[in-house]
Amino acid sequence: MKLKPTLFALALVAGLALSGCGSDKKDAAAPAAAGDAATAVAPATTAAPATALPPPPQLNARSFIVIDHESGRVLAALEPDSRQEPASLTKLMTAYGVFKALKENRIKLTDMVTISEHAWRPATKESLMFVELGKEVSVENLIQGMIVPSGNDATVALAEKVGGTEETFVQMMNTYAKQLGMTGTHFMNAAGMPDPEHYTTARDTAVLASALIHEFPEYYKWYSQKEFTWNGITQQNRNGLLWRDPTVDGVKTGHTDTAGYCLVTSAKRDGMRLVSVVLGTASMRAREDASSALLAYGFNFFETKRIYAAGQPLTTMRVWKGKQDEVGLTVGRDLYITNQRGHVSSVKADFELPETLVAPLAKNKSVGKAKIVVDGQTIATYALFPTAGVPAAGFFGRAWDSLRLLFH
Repeated sequence: MKLKPTLFALALVAGLALSGCGSDKKDAAAPAAAGDAATAVAPATTAAPATALPPPPQLNARSFIVIDHESGRVLAALEPDSRQEPASLTKLMTAYGVFKALKENRIKLTDMVTISEHAWRPATKESLMFVELGKEVSVENLIQGMIVPSGNDATVALAEKVGGTEETFVQMMNTYAKQLGMTGTHFMNAAGMPDPEHYTTARDTAVLASALIHEFPEYYKWYSQKEFTWNGITQQNRNGLLWRDPTVDGVKTGHTDTAGYCLVTSAKRDGMRLVSVVLGTASMRAREDASSALLAYGFNFFETKRIYAAGQPLTTMRVWKGKQDEVGLTVGRDLYITNQRGHVSSVKADFELPETLVAPLAKNKSVGKAKIVVDGQTIATYALFPTAGVPAAGFFGRAWDSLRLLFH
């Protein structure tokens, strides 16, 4: 089965390089013939000349990136696609797999996990939750032990719970990476142990962090937890920005001698969320200072606005042989663009639609595509879905439409 990136991941990996912000309203467009494009235009104000955008900060890191969480636009980057060692940033994908299992009811937070020798005796004891061999620990406590003190033992125990073995779980991790469009990433273990075939990129890590926040908001809360106590031992979160910046609510630190000091950070200010990734700095302080500089640059010089609301019909189309004659088409989620502050531009959607639309129609089955165009540049393409399912008409209704289609 061919893997398809999720709609949210497509927005993040689309390579957005846009220059406009638009209105929340638009005019509906008429249906288009197959292969043609209909257009919905968002009212726009003539673009005002923007002041010169300052260059991104110069940082002492091997690689970095900062993106807007909603639109996926890259605001600043250095070697974002270069292959890097992720160290404990790997645990973001481990968490993604665990959260997915929770959401699909394959495991529960209250499930008890018996600590195996493989989990109790991880490859490195640099980061531990300090679980005990043969003891039972709840999934919820293991998650906190993986996130807050970055426990390798807790991480392996969770991988075994979800996958049966760590090896099987790692295959799941690589499958999820492909689904998210993480083309520069490959995992060999769940905790981030060094391996020549265990690697990622700053861009891929930003995609993963944003997907985790977007898909699992109910579990993301643990990334802002400052300390965790287990087995009589209290350990603090290693993300020092949780204390330095009240707008920061995650995400994850990483370090090995070869990877250097790494940090994925997310912060939300005035409704705008940014995600930064800094890889290969010289110290804990250096990774925090670099992350702070990237966040400040993004928040100071860019803004994000919603251009279409979730479920809002972008266009309508005639339905044949259905119990209704017309249906709205939507992307099913809020769409945003990010641009330099104070600059306003035109926004429209171009549509690729079939020549005819015949019932029955399922709400979750794609019937076309929408290309979001800002200042004449296509920034992303999304699948279009009916705003509601359309059941087939009765016998006479179908027969009448069949006759009409002969002359359509």
